[in-house]
Amino acid sequence: MAEGFNSGVYPISSKRLTLDNDPNSKITEFLTNCEDDQLLLLTKFYRDRLEQAIEGVARLCLMFAACDHIGVKESHKVKEIADSGNLADCSKLLLNLVIEKGPRALRVMWESFVEMHRGLPKLEKILRELPTLGPDAFVYMNIPQGLSEVPSNLKECQNMGSSNTTGAEGSDPTSSTRVKMDAECQNMGSSNTTGAEGSDPTSSTRVKMDAECQNMGSSNTTGAEGSDPTSSTRVKMDADPNSTIPQFLTNCDDDQLFQLTKFYRDRLVQAMEGGVDGVSLTLTYERIFTGQEHGKVTELVDKGNRADSSKLLLNLVMEKGSRARRVMWESFVRMRHGVPKLDKILKETQELGADSFDYINIAHGLSELPTNLKDLQQKHKETLRVQTETLRVNTILIKEKVKIFQLVDRYAELTVISTVRDRTLVEHELLARGRDHEEWREKDLRRELEKIRTDQLFQSSFSQRKFKSGNSAAVSGVPGIGKTTMVQKIVYDWATGKIYPHFQFVFSFKFRDLNTINCRINLRNLILFFYPYFGNILGELWKNPEGLLFIFDGLDEFQDSIDFADNRRNTEPQYMCTDPECWCEVSDIVYSLIQHKLLPGCSVLVTSRPTALHLLEKADISVWAEILGFVGDERKEYFNKFFEDQTVAAAVFKHVEENEILYTMCYNPSYCWILGLSLGPFFTQRNRKQQQVPKTITQLYSYYIYNILKNHGREIETPRDVLLKLGEMAYTGVSEKKIVFRNGDLIKYKLEPSQFLSGFLVELLEKDESAQSVVYTFPHLTIQEFVAALSQFLTPDPGEIGKLLSEAHSEEDGRFEIFLRFVAGLSSPQSARPLVEFLGPFLHQTTCRVIDWVKEKVEGQIGDTQTETGKRKLLNTFHYLFESQNKALVRNTVGSMEKLSFSGLRLTPIDCAVLSHVIGLCDTIKHLDLQQCYIQCEGLQRLGPVLHKCQELSLGLNKVGDSGVKLLSAALRNPECKIRKLDLYGNDLTDSCAEDLASALSTNRSLIDLDLSDNKLGDSGVKLLSVALRNPDCKIQKLVLNDNDLSDSCAEDLASALSTNRSLIDLNLSDNNLGDSGVKLLSVALRNPDCKIQKLVLFHNALTDSCAKDLASVLSTNRSLIDLNLGYNKLGDSGVKLLSVALRNPECKIQELGLDNNVLTDSCAEDLASALCTKQTLRILYLGSNSFTDQSVPALRRLILTCSSLEWISLRENQFSLNGKRQLESLRGSRPGLTVRV
Repeated sequence: MAEGFNSGVYPISSKRLTLDNDPNSKITEFLTNCEDDQLLLLTKFYRDRLEQAIEGVARLCLMFAACDHIGVKESHKVKEIADSGNLADCSKLLLNLVIEKGPRALRVMWESFVEMHRGLPKLEKILRELPTLGPDAFVYMNIPQGLSEVPSNLKECQNMGSSNTTGAEGSDPTSSTRVKMDAECQNMGSSNTTGAEGSDPTSSTRVKMDAECQNMGSSNTTGAEGSDPTSSTRVKMDADPNSTIPQFLTNCDDDQLFQLTKFYRDRLVQAMEGGVDGVSLTLTYERIFTGQEHGKVTELVDKGNRADSSKLLLNLVMEKGSRARRVMWESFVRMRHGVPKLDKILKETQELGADSFDYINIAHGLSELPTNLKDLQQKHKETLRVQTETLRVNTILIKEKVKIFQLVDRYAELTVISTVRDRTLVEHELLARGRDHEEWREKDLRRELEKIRTDQLFQSSFSQRKFKSGNSAAVSGVPGIGKTTMVQKIVYDWATGKIYPHFQFVFSFKFRDLNTINCRINLRNLILFFYPYFGNILGELWKNPEGLLFIFDGLDEFQDSIDFADNRRNTEPQYMCTDPECWCEVSDIVYSLIQHKLLPGCSVLVTSRPTALHLLEKADISVWAEILGFVGDERKEYFNKFFEDQTVAAAVFKHVEENEILYTMCYNPSYCWILGLSLGPFFTQRNRKQQQVPKTITQLYSYYIYNILKNHGREIETPRDVLLKLGEMAYTGVSEKKIVFRNGDLIKYKLEPSQFLSGFLVELLEKDESAQSVVYTFPHLTIQEFVAALSQFLTPDPGEIGKLLSEAHSEEDGRFEIFLRFVAGLSSPQSARPLVEFLGPFLHQTTCRVIDWVKEKVEGQIGDTQTETGKRKLLNTFHYLFESQNKALVRNTVGSMEKLSFSGLRLTPIDCAVLSHVIGLCDTIKHLDLQQCYIQCEGLQRLGPVLHKCQELSLGLNKVGDSGVKLLSAALRNPECKIRKLDLYGNDLTDSCAEDLASALSTNRSLIDLDLSDNKLGDSGVKLLSVALRNPDCKIQKLVLNDNDLSDSCAEDLASALSTNRSLIDLNLSDNNLGDSGVKLLSVALRNPDCKIQKLVLFHNALTDSCAKDLASVLSTNRSLIDLNLGYNKLGDSGVKLLSVALRNPECKIQELGLDNNVLTDSCAEDLASALCTKQTLRILYLGSNSFTDQSVPALRRLILTCSSLEWISLRENQFSLNGKRQLESLRGSRPGLTVRV
């Protein structure tokens, strides 16, 4: 037998199912009463759901179910698939094998299901359904599924190779074309199949199929479309009978299925990426793909190019015809539960129902433009093309303040997703989006988040509300992410005929421009204000609103309010705008267009920062999208375009990539622009020292301002005075959330437009009622915040700067957060140094007061980390410390801390880098608690250099994965490692990390407490760990391995470790499946006099009275065991009676005993009480969730009164009467410190 699979565990099969389980269980009774053919029917009926339900324990099920009936090669095949991580295919193959092997295998498999179901919710749900089906269950199953006995022709083939197969359509009947099977598949019969349409009649092509194909059982199948007139034109699907998805697809005719495939094509390419090889395998098995075509698809998958693989598969399917499309959709239904994007698409088709195809036809239909409007449309397109074909990029040079590029040459594609992650945000929006973006961008883009192109925002399958016509779309993005540039590209692409041909006219507005309209206006005049050449012809446009697209850019900048939750807009005439000639407020026009009350049928696009999205919560938005910015290599691509010299581009990007703070920033195009301007000179000027290259955000912005001053500073005698005034204006803007400044603002702060000032402010033309006027804005919000911070150091009188900073810090909406970080950063000589050359020295008094303020805030926040808000504020103060780069300040403020806890707070790699900086400068932090901080491997990498300094690391629920453990193992191997306790529960660990961990345990001299619970180490992983435990240098005292998919296969290795290890005293193996055989092996080691185990937890391990004798032997002989937890097993009365004999032994020193939920009754109460009455070491006893009645009360009372050492006894959830409970509860006061829970 293959390693890990037991032979002869179960007795020879009987026709009935015999289960060691609760005798009163209705599930057990139902299964026991099943005849062989009924059990087969049951398995087939639940097949798809069982495949999902046992994915995580497929190998374990095989151990139970296969026994000696599955061959070595078959066992190895299942193990190989499971080890590769392909658990879905593993469970499919297991079910195929068990069904083939016959009644006994089926019975043993269902027995294993009953024993293990408590840890598997999907399996438990299936089992609990069984008793509810009643006597008509099998009639019910036959109706929807149409199952019948295996055909005789298949029975004959079960122990043979493949049967005769017919070649391609029209081919020679003697053709040698056959389906070649792997050895594992030899028991699988295949019926007559016809080849693919148009295949070579002389072809000797062989299709090699893996055992995973067995789940698709072969019926008479034909080739591609048109090869068999009797071919079914309906999709047949083994799916949940309650689901309407299969029914909807079954009712589709060929043309409708073709339309559906084309409509969802782009999204299907994304959705299939995770399972494209499986879909291809299905199509190959059904003789639709040739072996060569399947090979091309899987070759791309093997190269990691799943996107191209999906595209190729869809192209092939569309070429093959209607049957290929039906088989493909059938495979989608089968695999949808494991592919969220696919499941989403299928649910959408279900919700649409019969209306789907009306909507699809509308979405792709084009309306003819009247002749009299064609000339106007051409003029409008030409106007928009000229307006949008160039991209203006600001520089910091005197001679060339603005560079102009062709939009198509400079535009960098951004990643946009078809959802919005959060619509409410308290923190500074740039900061918060950076956190979310780094954390899950790549993983979730692959699994759940769907990318959406700009040409899919309207009349596409992404619409959440399928209007007959007209959609409103909202695109969210943080400042600088590229919303306005994206809008420019959409307008340009429409004007040049590349997208949205169904829109006859596109009207684009900026909310910033709409702010200048201070009077009532109608839609006609609003359009004419910006597009005067439309004249009197607009009335013609109103007749076909479906051909109109309105774009409104920058909702967050709109000064008027639009409340979509305000019911007055639907009831009171003054708020309603239903006619394009109706005079009203601009906000009323925007509201009415979005809500389809004005020109119903038109489409609307709104862009906004995340902070203003709450305004659209109640709006009729059919497509929500968010710009993520640059993902992966898109960052590098930006720098390659930014610098003409590719050597400089490579050097700058290398520096950014190596600095985790800067690298995380550059998902945002505007940050990339600032990075390029600031860092470029360091790699183009020879006299710059490399060690001065900026490392913090403050240093980066200091060099940005330095470069402006260097290019513009000689134009003015007092740049310090001008920057002070500019900073005061910037600070007012931050305080008032104002980013656009007018001439009145400049006059107020005594600023005059000049060449020097143009280096800091961008001039924009803005229309008002009479003419165009100039307004000013900083190139980016963070530049405004930096200049505001800089002004605090330029003022001749610092005044009450501490009060100003405290007031800013108290703002809950985070508007001052970046400003405060810049202030802290500018107290650093490294950040101030480049600016002193042009601005003179910073006031020393200001710097000292800022440092004192930071010190006060850090010290005040250290004691307030009980709430999430408190933890977040402490983290922000750590960012101040990082920006200040003041080592002495860090030591003086954090140097006294022994525990640092951010548990439950989402941390990004930037946050982890900041923590690493702080911890690196302190030697006092003993406990670092980062439980459930979502740091993942990337965050752990930032913390790596300082982890060895902590004595206790709490890293549970962080998804660090196997790669993260490799980093931790390096810290554990560090000769200076001080880690004594390491908590890694719930971190998606598998046996792949066990070797690294074992190596670290063998060499580490400090670690004594290791928690690896709630992972997937499996038997193979624990075997590797056991090798380390046998090493005499291993110092582990406590090891937690609960819920790790362990079976009796690893018990022998663990037993060997327990026999030789001299340090391990506490071992937790709960929530596994060691079973009686596993405990028997462990008991041998526990009886060894050298075994030092004091505490053993075997909670929920499928134990029965069969192992009680071994456990009793341990209790009688082991001199160290004082704590034994056997709760939630099935020891029963007979098992506890055996244990009671051992408990009477005076050598037994047990102090804590857990026997809750063990199917105990009054039958064992006297034995147990008598044994424990003599045990004056017993302190804690758990007997809850059993079946004790009032009959046991006297024995239990005697136990409580006689055992003077007893401090706690739990008897909850038994079957005592009210009187029985009172008798037991009355003993609570019988002696001090006694707790009785009934």
